[in-house]
Amino acid sequence: MTLNGTRAVTVGILALQGDFREHREMLERMGHRAVEVRKPSQLEALDALVIPGGESTTIARLILSNGFQGPLRAFCATGRPVWGTCAGAILLAKEVDRLDRPGIEVMEISVHRNAFGRQVESFEADVEVRGLEGGPFRAVFIRAPRIDAVRPPAEVVATLADGTIVAARQGNMLATSFHPELTGDSRLHAYFLGLAEAPAGIRH
Repeated sequence: MTLNGTRAVTVGILALQGDFREHREMLERMGHRAVEVRKPSQLEALDALVIPGGESTTIARLILSNGFQGPLRAFCATGRPVWGTCAGAILLAKEVDRLDRPGIEVMEISVHRNAFGRQVESFEADVEVRGLEGGPFRAVFIRAPRIDAVRPPAEVVATLADGTIVAARQGNMLATSFHPELTGDSRLHAYFLGLAEAPAGIRH
């Protein structure tokens, strides 16, 4: 089976901390099977994985204490789609400021935590996402990180009007500073499910 955002697939959402429920509900509305992942052994049965927003230092600590770091890195190498939103983007980055322990560290991006300020400074903005059809995506930013640098093979896929990078892709991996699960727009979830690379670890 090929992931294309339309056929039903099994998508895991790392459920150690954060807003995993909102991603699960979005994916279920799209007709997919969504699994809250709390054990590394659950990764094998997945077609794709979401690493949600939340508190990045807490999720990083739980990744290490629950034995997830190696299995998550291995999953990212299979070619199956992986998406980090907000804190998830921080955890995918190879370079992060002020993160007191390692994350997953698989994408060639540098991320600045909480770059857009505190929760009371949350905002929304229309963002053009390269490869996403249907016009701008209304993005929700909550204590959001900023992507300061993108190095090959990673590439920029979305910026704010002032040029600030808010989304990057590296093959099968996607990182977004914002929270698409908090909108009624499922286009970015469908886009994510189309990022499978060959040879991928998808079961046919």
